[in-house]
Amino acid sequence: MKFIKLPLIALLSTLLMLGSISAKAGINAGIKPPIETTNLVMAGSKYVTLLGNQVQVGDEAPNFKVVTESFAPIMLSNFKNKVILISVVPSLDTGVCSLQTKRFNDEIANFPEDVVILTISNDLPFAQKRFCKAEKVENIKILSDSVWRDFGHKYGLLIKDMGLLTRAIFIIDSNGKIAYKELVSKLSQHPNYEKALTKLKYLTPSAALKKPIKKESAE
Repeated sequence: MKFIKLPLIALLSTLLMLGSISAKAGINAGIKPPIETTNLVMAGSKYVTLLGNQVQVGDEAPNFKVVTESFAPIMLSNFKNKVILISVVPSLDTGVCSLQTKRFNDEIANFPEDVVILTISNDLPFAQKRFCKAEKVENIKILSDSVWRDFGHKYGLLIKDMGLLTRAIFIIDSNGKIAYKELVSKLSQHPNYEKALTKLKYLTPSAALKKPIKKESAE
């Protein structure tokens, strides 16, 4: 038995050593840790740290890969030449996130087919599917960044030590440029729906809204 145990212990030690060497080699090879931003969003009375690159209005919208409710990969490039509103929420299981998602699910009916609204969170696809069924969210696409965190890193939205995305709205025009960005400064607050929808209407002048934009009510 001793003869068997000693090689196993030695093997584990070797693997740990190799892992450490590999990690150091990655740093030495120029693999950089994600950019950290600490002064943009507050949770309660404290700022959270956001991981990833902060994109700005006028930038080319970075392509990203997320998954559908069935874990099928889908990319931003799948919606080429369309005007896209991306509604980002921390978790569909919370009140503000639920209301935000249902609001855009209702509003999409006022826009033509070449306008797409995506909701992205780090909820697992199973949870997203349950939410959509329970809340009758059928008009917009609900996507998960839980597999690769690709979207969160490329848009600077991943909250360090929480694994959630911070609340935000992006609008990407038909040329693939970021035309609108709102990073909600307090995690528990709603985005400015009226401002985002007005911008979305401006980018689709060929199809007027069927109904006026709803005014925000005090929550």
